[in-house]
Amino acid sequence: MAAFKAVVTDYIEPDLNMEAKRLQELGIEFEAFQLKFRPEDEVYEAIKDADVIVVNMVKMPESLIKRLTKCKLIIRHGIGYDNVDWKACEKYGIQFAYQPDYCKEDVAEHAISLIFACARRLFRARTCLDESSAKGAWDFGDLFPVYRLDGKTLGILGCGRIGSRVFRKLRTFGFNIIACDPYLSADRKQALEEQGLRFVDKETLFRTSDFVTIHTPNNEETRKIANAETIGMMKKTAYLINTARGPLVDTEALADALKNERIAGAGIDVFDVEPPAPDFPLFALKNAILTPHMGWASEESAEEIRLSILDDIIAAFRGQPARCIVNSVKTYTK
Repeated sequence: MAAFKAVVTDYIEPDLNMEAKRLQELGIEFEAFQLKFRPEDEVYEAIKDADVIVVNMVKMPESLIKRLTKCKLIIRHGIGYDNVDWKACEKYGIQFAYQPDYCKEDVAEHAISLIFACARRLFRARTCLDESSAKGAWDFGDLFPVYRLDGKTLGILGCGRIGSRVFRKLRTFGFNIIACDPYLSADRKQALEEQGLRFVDKETLFRTSDFVTIHTPNNEETRKIANAETIGMMKKTAYLINTARGPLVDTEALADALKNERIAGAGIDVFDVEPPAPDFPLFALKNAILTPHMGWASEESAEEIRLSILDDIIAAFRGQPARCIVNSVKTYTK
């Protein structure tokens, strides 16, 4: 009987020694690669005999998935899974799982950090300090206006695991907090309303918010949800925050709005292409705070996701389902 094998296509950890040791103890064969941006055939050769495949950013289209005749389970290392054709996994009898609880606290905290940084205009503050130091006198130049947060309206676009945490963490700061999420269950919506959250439609959220923070998945409906039209609805004094997925924001439309000061600024942690190219249009704009897709980052989240994925691999080895399955493949037939 062939050995049970787990393969990692690509990873962000310094090493996977902990995983290798634990799986070896159980008699599970383990290999890890760095195949991001590699040709599909090269990816296939590395994973073709795997029972379980762990994917970070490698693309897994149907053309690749249908060739995986031994694979029982594909695990996405993270929350979003737009790089994996999960419907194709279902079509070919492969269970597909993800880690929805991963880094929810951390991304919420990063979004809040960007909200605060925008509000205090930290994108301009260091330059102001350097220029004043060189002159030997304070020159606040275009540092102002700065507005207090108390009484301002925060709009949360998508109020699931992360958006709801932004609400709970900020509700004591004096914000008027509104949200738009047509897919939230009635029970969860009621619970949030009882805690003081008010739900509105998308247009109202963009028009009335002083800060719009995006926390939706990336799909056909949400792609470029912040576009020329919706950004054009925003107040001139408003800020756009995105810590979810790069394609949710139309970069050209945002760059145009920032350049012409039709909105006050933006805090962006995620990009269409990562890392963004040197000519990325937001790099040249002084009213954009840009961070290197680090919303997920904390020592705690890094340990949690590694242990969760290990649990899923071991469950598959024992013939049990993964914890958080996306498709309808609940049992292994291979």
